[in-house]
Amino acid sequence: MKVLQFTLPVAHDRAIIVQEDVMPHFYPHLHRHNEAQLIWIKEGEGTLVVDNHLYAFKANDVYLLGANQPHLFKSNAEYFQEDSGLQIQALMIFFDPTGRLSPVFDLPEMQLVKSFLQQFQGGFKVPAKNCEVIITQMLAVQNSQNQELLTNFLQLVNNLCQYSGKEQPLAQSRSVSFSENEGIRIANIFSYIMQHYERLITLEEVAAQAHMTPQAFCRYFKKHTRQTFVSFLNEMRINEACKKLTSGRYENIATAAYTCGFNSVTNFNRVFKAVKGESPKAYLEHYFSNF
Repeated sequence: MKVLQFTLPVAHDRAIIVQEDVMPHFYPHLHRHNEAQLIWIKEGEGTLVVDNHLYAFKANDVYLLGANQPHLFKSNAEYFQEDSGLQIQALMIFFDPTGRLSPVFDLPEMQLVKSFLQQFQGGFKVPAKNCEVIITQMLAVQNSQNQELLTNFLQLVNNLCQYSGKEQPLAQSRSVSFSENEGIRIANIFSYIMQHYERLITLEEVAAQAHMTPQAFCRYFKKHTRQTFVSFLNEMRINEACKKLTSGRYENIATAAYTCGFNSVTNFNRVFKAVKGESPKAYLEHYFSNF
């Protein structure tokens, strides 16, 4: 059995690490690394978990994730099916502002960039209208070396700074720091919920996975995620329901509700409004009006 790590190592032979992945699916476990990560999803779709927040991701999305920020790009279920023919492709740039690049970010001329990275320690999504510019600059970094690579990288982060004050962080406040063992335990809990959200999941069942009593599990989960188990499960289910409703593959709202673990449309509508602030019908009207 493979031992999972919560803190994944990134190669440290360079200050700016460029990596391109082509795989059947994204790494399926919650994790963190010391470096900030800028990622362009070239192919693939699924759910991004950032701390305890959930977002749907798709091809051509670009995200900045903060250093040591727990996260998971969970590919949709079809990517795990044998012979699906699907794959993910992502271009990533890793950098540690407090590591080898620290002398650069400490320069007076770099204070705007440094403030931006501090403001968005919770990560942020690059606005769709600005992705083309950022993607072009990421490719320039990928295709350069030595001082040219550094020059292109500085131009890239300078352009990212232009969104300061205009966008909201993916996570409004950084969650409680995890030890390595706590991170592995939380990762296993998240993984279990994401694998079984489509059916009835009881508190006792999930607590047993963590080898805790239900009462101890509730306290533990709230302490380490600042969210109750039920609220996280509901957000997970509603996030998946949104993806199904907007895919056009489901005939009605009820079908999507039942396939996401809800036992009644009434309950689904109530939880949906609590999570999204509007009814499923209104959500769909707003979504498709943007096309």
